[in-house]
Amino acid sequence: MACGFRRAIACQLSRVLNLPPENLITSISAVPVSQKEEVADFQLSVDSLLEEDNDHSRPDIQVQAKRLAEKLRCDTVVSEISTGQRTVNFKINRELLTKTVLQQVIEDGSKYGLKSELFSGLPRKKIVVEFSSPNVAKKFHVGHLRSTIIGNFIANLKEALGHQVIRINYLGDWGMQFGLLGTGFQLFGYEEKLQSNPLQHLFEVYVQVNKEAADDKSVAKSAREFFQRLELGDVQALSLWQRFRDLSIEEYVRVYKRLGVYFDEYSGESFYREKSQEVLKLLESKGLLLKTIKGTAVVDLSGNGDPSSICTVMRSDGTSLYATRDLAAAIDRMDKYNFDTMIYVTDKGQKKHFQQVFQMLKIMGYDWAERCQHVPFGVVQGMKTRRGDVTFLEDVLNEIQLRMLQNMASIKTTKELKNPQETAERVGLAALIIQDFKGLLLSDYKFSWDRVFQSRGDTGVFLQYTHARLHSLEETFGCGYLNDFNTACLQEPQSVSILQHLLRFDEVLYKSSQDLQPRHIVSYLLTLSHLAAVAHKTLQIKDSPPEVAGARLHLFKAVRSVLGNGMKLLGITPVCRM
Repeated sequence: MACGFRRAIACQLSRVLNLPPENLITSISAVPVSQKEEVADFQLSVDSLLEEDNDHSRPDIQVQAKRLAEKLRCDTVVSEISTGQRTVNFKINRELLTKTVLQQVIEDGSKYGLKSELFSGLPRKKIVVEFSSPNVAKKFHVGHLRSTIIGNFIANLKEALGHQVIRINYLGDWGMQFGLLGTGFQLFGYEEKLQSNPLQHLFEVYVQVNKEAADDKSVAKSAREFFQRLELGDVQALSLWQRFRDLSIEEYVRVYKRLGVYFDEYSGESFYREKSQEVLKLLESKGLLLKTIKGTAVVDLSGNGDPSSICTVMRSDGTSLYATRDLAAAIDRMDKYNFDTMIYVTDKGQKKHFQQVFQMLKIMGYDWAERCQHVPFGVVQGMKTRRGDVTFLEDVLNEIQLRMLQNMASIKTTKELKNPQETAERVGLAALIIQDFKGLLLSDYKFSWDRVFQSRGDTGVFLQYTHARLHSLEETFGCGYLNDFNTACLQEPQSVSILQHLLRFDEVLYKSSQDLQPRHIVSYLLTLSHLAAVAHKTLQIKDSPPEVAGARLHLFKAVRSVLGNGMKLLGITPVCRM
């Protein structure tokens, strides 16, 4: 890919350097439009060729680049060869560039960029992605939003690359909070409120019982006893717990639908309450389980009593903990799926927890623990609605939809829409996702409604607006122009810049597949939209000769296609009108 140009350059280089083309492909990169030298479409990094050569007396890299360039020849693909800073630069035959890129975008459709030589030889893997994981019987908290959209992006990208992906929502549906909730519902619960607004009522009960337990030791004792009854399989306690769980999942599925997110499996900590006892037996049989004076059971991961490396795996009353259940879940998933990789998407506060879980799996004798990966992310600050601090995701989604509808109503160019609410939600979600994905996932960031809704600049609204505007061009001028096109009609600087940028899409996907950061794709799509905005003003279709109009329409169609592909990978549904 890069429409085969990278491979053509690698083949010529391989003859001169006596290296297989495969070894050279990742050293050849498309030159970003912003750093464009007049002549270069691709550049070879001479540094990367010499990385394995530790001879410090080697000649100056610039001299090496010059010597290499002199040995290379122009051909039907490469029209010019020159040297830059520590690079050899290649300019592609302009007519070939235009024709090949546009044909490839249209032919490959949603697979454009994914059929690249950068991904050739990529083994197809079975990948488990665990993400979102809200706590049952609590409304969907905004704190779980980042895990949901990041996990969805990773699953989308892995799937697009041809891997078999299993999306798991591992619900917080067990643990001491259910002791509190069970006791709380017996004290303050109302059946009719549970029927009419389940999660809101359970949330209120949970808040109230927490306050009571802090002041009244008998309430805390009842909560511990209720959780013990759950662990022992008490029918009445389990029946109440099951109702809380079913009602919660029903509500979550509705919110996920609004986000455009789905799961292959809803599992939860509850599933592993018995299996966690097997984990404890296995740890004991290996001599890894230590009892403390308080009666809890711990594993010393340092082997020398370092307090920072001690992980508690059982309470003094014999009930399981989060870590024990995570160990049981990992073992069960390996038995069930025989995965090649398992990715956990949670906030960076859980970094130590996962390090300990992976380490425990290893000392238990599970070598596949090395295939487990934690993708941590930072915290979102300042997410408030007009009514003040926001706790629940649904409030954010409603606010986004409302504000977006108001924005759209105030803009003169807004089209008549069949379903304005749906469009407003899709545009609003794009705005939310782009603001979240612009930086490093590990960074905390401050949420800003003003930034979210800007229609100009680097925002999700701008991406959606560009996609809708390009779709409108196709609708207005029809597909009559799209049968054939003359490449000679697309040699203006604006056209060439777009073609050169389209050429880079596979590299950007490759980068994101390597570090699982969506920011590479976000940055690429924003640049593509800015290039399209400039071209839209200067490359008129109306009143242009049919041949010119057809070629330009082809170009804009290619931009819209790649823009839509990239947005879908990020978890955004592109809109065609707004």
